[in-house]
Amino acid sequence: MKHVALWLVACCLSACFQSPQQEPASNAPQSAIEVKSQTQTLNLQPLSNGLSNEAIAVQQAFAQKQSHVWLEGRGVVKKLLPDDNKGARHQRFLVSVSAEQTLLFAHNIDLAPRVENLNVGDEVTFKGEYIYNPKGGIMHWTHHDPQGRQSGWITHQHHTYQ
Repeated sequence: MKHVALWLVACCLSACFQSPQQEPASNAPQSAIEVKSQTQTLNLQPLSNGLSNEAIAVQQAFAQKQSHVWLEGRGVVKKLLPDDNKGARHQRFLVSVSAEQTLLFAHNIDLAPRVENLNVGDEVTFKGEYIYNPKGGIMHWTHHDPQGRQSGWITHQHHTYQ
């Protein structure tokens, strides 16, 4: 009887100290990547859903809260905004670069021609300096550089503005 009682105690103790069973490894791609930090948890969806490298770069710059990054891309004009006439004048408009992200364009019209005949629904391609903001980001420096360093541009209806 003593042996049976000791055997039962040993079984119970070994069950308590066993490590949990691990799930079998899978080669299937993950549907999301979770990134943890002390202040927040980000759930980043994979960026390869048939998007161009340029679109992926814009999405990654936003997700990683990067600024002063030179990017190229394309998008559809979502909204025309009044010009900013304080200091250097800028033509402003919003461009949807994906279903989830919109960029505010600040195109310097003191250094480059205004993008003519721009309408909501028009497609534009661009190169410029991306600045992060929580609403999607700002694209500026979409013009030639008077000092000959890095230059940007906007193409609309087969015409390039720089």
